Amino acid sequence: MNIRQQEALEYHSSYPKGKIEVVTTKPVNTARQLALAYTPGVAEPCLRIKERPEDVYEYTGKGNLVAVVTNGTAVLGLGDIGPEAGKPVMEGKAVLFKKFAGIDVFDIEINARDPDEFIRVVKALEPTFGGINIEDVKAPECFYIERELRRQMNIPVFHDDQHGTAIISGAAFINACELSGKDPAQVRIVVSGAGAAAIACMDLYVSLGAQKENVWLVDSKGVVHTERTEGMNEYKRRYAQKTSARTLAQAMEGADAFLGVSVGGLVSPAMVASMGSRPIVFAMANPDPEIGYDEARAARPDVIMATGRSDFPNQVNNVLGFPSIFRGALDVRAREINIEMHIAAARALAALAREDVPESVAAAYGGTRFRFGPEYIIPKPFDSRVLLRVAPAVAEAALRSGVARVLISTSTYTAGLQKHLGRGHEVMSVILAKAKAAPKRIVFPEGTEDKILRAAHVCLDEGIAQPILLGPVEAIRARAAELGVAVSAMELLDPLDPQRKERLEAYAEHLWQRRQRRGITLEKARQTLRQRTPYGVMMVEMGDADGCVDGLAKHYPEVVRPALQIVGKREGVDFVSGVYVVILKDRVKFFADTTVNIHPTAECLAQIAVSTAEACKWFDIEPRIALLSYSNFGSSENDDTRRVAEAVQLVKRRQPGLIVDGEMQVDTALDASLRKEFFPFSELKDDANVLIFPDLAAGNVAYKLMGQLGGAELVGPILLGMRKPVNVLQRGSDVNAIVNMAALTVVRAQGGIGA
Repeated sequence: MNIRQQEALEYHSSYPKGKIEVVTTKPVNTARQLALAYTPGVAEPCLRIKERPEDVYEYTGKGNLVAVVTNGTAVLGLGDIGPEAGKPVMEGKAVLFKKFAGIDVFDIEINARDPDEFIRVVKALEPTFGGINIEDVKAPECFYIERELRRQMNIPVFHDDQHGTAIISGAAFINACELSGKDPAQVRIVVSGAGAAAIACMDLYVSLGAQKENVWLVDSKGVVHTERTEGMNEYKRRYAQKTSARTLAQAMEGADAFLGVSVGGLVSPAMVASMGSRPIVFAMANPDPEIGYDEARAARPDVIMATGRSDFPNQVNNVLGFPSIFRGALDVRAREINIEMHIAAARALAALAREDVPESVAAAYGGTRFRFGPEYIIPKPFDSRVLLRVAPAVAEAALRSGVARVLISTSTYTAGLQKHLGRGHEVMSVILAKAKAAPKRIVFPEGTEDKILRAAHVCLDEGIAQPILLGPVEAIRARAAELGVAVSAMELLDPLDPQRKERLEAYAEHLWQRRQRRGITLEKARQTLRQRTPYGVMMVEMGDADGCVDGLAKHYPEVVRPALQIVGKREGVDFVSGVYVVILKDRVKFFADTTVNIHPTAECLAQIAVSTAEACKWFDIEPRIALLSYSNFGSSENDDTRRVAEAVQLVKRRQPGLIVDGEMQVDTALDASLRKEFFPFSELKDDANVLIFPDLAAGNVAYKLMGQLGGAELVGPILLGMRKPVNVLQRGSDVNAIVNMAALTVVRAQGGIGA
């Protein structure tokens, strides 16, 4: 990735300057709210904390606040550039904490080169912060600083330059050893560099099974050996070898692994060629690695290679570690981040790399597909599952090792982490949990599509559903094998299989009985059911599947039409409708109808409102319904506005317990202060979370605008009012959207949405 100098400068200098800002987390819009936020209201939590100091975690943001602290003596690959020059990096670190784990950060640049002065300043900050991340402090002072701060402070202290690199590369080391068939205890490791990161890496690798006698440390003066006195310190001496080798080239001969945390261009192709079978090379110097990826592969095609760069496979990127590690430590109020927590994080990352990779990750990297192997041994930074795997592993390790001050349930905790990934994850976690409680058989008529295969794998692997894939069975198996998707535990069906002729005939007979007075002959029914969409819907109708998800590569009517013809509407429902869940940063809205009814009558609008309210409750959201118009409570009288007003009265008569009002304009529906000022009689006291649109055009345009311009995440369309669960995908849906739709269909099959 080529970043121009001017582009980088403009990015940082555009208004507002820098990369972070402080925002309020509570409303301060009225005199009362101001009084609560400051004087006199602030006195109450102050007094509670005075009586019980641990309540600072209850009444302030301390438990989610980390200090990123530096003195600027070892900033990235730039060296000793001072605290002011290091501030852009610290701000960048703050961005990553917030982006990947929802953690707030103050970056603190200290003018303190003396280690003891640095320690005094940071220790004095303990009342403010829940954790300390030391950054870009040179070795060997950083070892002493971290050790003393950990000893003297009662909150987690973590030097990311040491342990972040160690944990991420440690995860890569675990998987590289597995792929190369090497036993970590037998691996001979050559390390170029003897600074903070190198020593921390070796300490962790030893904790992961490597043997200290197999580690060869090489610094700028050559091999660290037992007879050497020049440039030695207590940390290097731990890894001094009794050997006649003196140069990096000599040390690398026959070695199993090379770890580079030094300077670019230090390793030649000949050195890599001299290594043992299936060599492991982690060249992590930045911005230029010790040896380039292409050079190393040319010298040894069997190499398993990692670098610190994002433009080559296997980037050792610390963002895979520190946000999630701190998240887990903060959430159990750990006193420290210890070696047990380091090991847990490394093993969690290694295990995640062996799982199927979501399409959302591929999309973030230009559509590149990732699969566990030599070019994918550690997860990618934009894999949102990192937080969900690493933070619980770290929290659990803190509990086991006795440094946690808050007990948690791991399963409950993992579900709660969804909120840090955005409202979309949080909202869908409710549906996913319900689906997993009682998985159902979901048929996917597009069984040969790559995305369907991958989604089916996720559904089965996570216990969301039992997938049934339709299509030529051998074609499904062949494509699944190419994708690395296991389908052996799934049901694969070909509607055209002669052995299923008897079942096809039963389906045709049923369809003919339903539609014989609507122009369908028995032969026509047979022909119709030779297509996978009608066949899949008929499986649901006949009880051979519990739900159907289709439409990835079809137009919406191509699925809705056979669904209506075969399954039909449930009893008491005259109108099927489609709803989208529109997920914004801080709120969730339900938009209906967005896909089915072009010009709904008052009766139709009323049924849409009731069906959508039912769907809300299965997300554990209490519906507050607004029926929309361009009029506010009769301000414009005509057939269109009267139709909406009539629908409101129908809903109130039939479902008196629902919170519903209208007709109203959308700003009125979403602004409680506006309603209070101009329409105090409105029964809608809080902002509406269900918006019923007056016609299909309005609803369809609105949800698409929210997705394209509003940055909303869209879940749907959920098809409501069907007698049995059939749902239609948006064309081109990603794997995550397909999994979500499958989960929604399972919940409907359980007796949930629209039932």
